Amino acid sequence: MGNSKSGAVSKEILEDLKLNTKFSETEIVQWYENFKKQCPSGRISKDEFQTIYSKFFPESDAQTYAQHVFRSFDTNDDGTLDFKEYIIALHMTSTGKTNRKLEWAFSLFDVDKNGYITKSEVREICTAIFKLIPKDEVSGLPDDENTAEKRADKLWKYFNKGENDRVAEGEFIKGVLDNDDALRLIQYQPSK
Repeated sequence: MGNSKSGAVSKEILEDLKLNTKFSETEIVQWYENFKKQCPSGRISKDEFQTIYSKFFPESDAQTYAQHVFRSFDTNDDGTLDFKEYIIALHMTSTGKTNRKLEWAFSLFDVDKNGYITKSEVREICTAIFKLIPKDEVSGLPDDENTAEKRADKLWKYFNKGENDRVAEGEFIKGVLDNDDALRLIQYQPSK
């Protein structure tokens, strides 16, 4: 990866990741060594990503959500994630600052990448998130959240928009920050 020592993460990528994530140099180097073992080409395909991601949700259908997560992190739209995109994905989905996480969440919901979110995009992502919820947990959800459609409708109401309106990134972040329920609805946290 741009380094004369083959198999080592480049200084440029290492410094960038240290600056933009909470990971230490040692952690990044260890992640890189594991990444290179699993992905000798230095890239991870959508299918490989989905397989890895699904392991985090063994009792759920994570395929659709994993596809959207992959799309949101494949910043150069080449159909693969390189090491840097992969580490940013790990950081953003696990430990990123709230505003950065919400910027990422916006890109997840912005399915067509036009800079706005529509109600149909909210419905699409809420459906993918809903599939992450194990069947035995669905019965315990509130009545206004026990289907993907109800969750999408509830989330959309927090933005005070009509059926055919759009939500810009700033509105999305403000709407989610202003309401704990909205923050909960844009993600799934396993109860175990």
